[in-house]
Amino acid sequence: MLELRHLSFAADSDGKDKEIIRDLSLTVDNNKFVVVTGPNGGGKSTLAKLIAGIERPTDGQILLDGEDITEKSITERARMGIGFAFQQPVRFKGLTVLDLLRIAAGKTLTVSDACGYLSEVGLCAKDYISREVNASLSGGELKRIEIATVLARSIRLALFDEPEAGIDLWSFSNLIRIFEKMRDPENNRTILVISHQERILSIADEIIVLADGCVTKQGSREEILPDIIGSQYATNPCRGMTEGEQA
Repeated sequence: MLELRHLSFAADSDGKDKEIIRDLSLTVDNNKFVVVTGPNGGGKSTLAKLIAGIERPTDGQILLDGEDITEKSITERARMGIGFAFQQPVRFKGLTVLDLLRIAAGKTLTVSDACGYLSEVGLCAKDYISREVNASLSGGELKRIEIATVLARSIRLALFDEPEAGIDLWSFSNLIRIFEKMRDPENNRTILVISHQERILSIADEIIVLADGCVTKQGSREEILPDIIGSQYATNPCRGMTEGEQA
């Protein structure tokens, strides 16, 4: 179980601290597919980076299965089974897809094993296994290779920051299929996705709406989705605060 307790994060903006995450508390149960959505600039990507250890909170705690990981580094969190997929995957000149999958798995994968992960994300293994992870790959190809690295790891908590960004319609449809497979309870994996896409929201177990650094809604897909379809997510005050307090 992931627990965030009174989490806050401020960043420097023209010499002043700008609060991006504000006294945020929430719980994500194990083996759930959870989508965090909300208006642009609401703190969604920052929240994912705080959980992954890319950013450090200015206040509050992050716990994973009861263990306080607030001060743990990104490397320590990765070893605990937290994986992060960037909105714009990183390119690595000189590193092959096979190398990247072996690094992700933390062991010497056979070519057959690596090809299996590529096949799961809809890539023809023989065309990609020896290619460099560089500018010759499209955004959709990079996205699917990055997801393959997540599949290659023993992940307890998989974080995806707007996985639909920059990919074509076919790749997006394939992405939905991958998520549906990943969310199988037998995989014993919690998935937290930052997304605006209705098709991703529609397969979530739970939806969290984040606006102005605060949780404005949290509940099952059936409870939350009908209220937010077509909205700008910006009309509700932060949970636990009145409109006057928020101002």
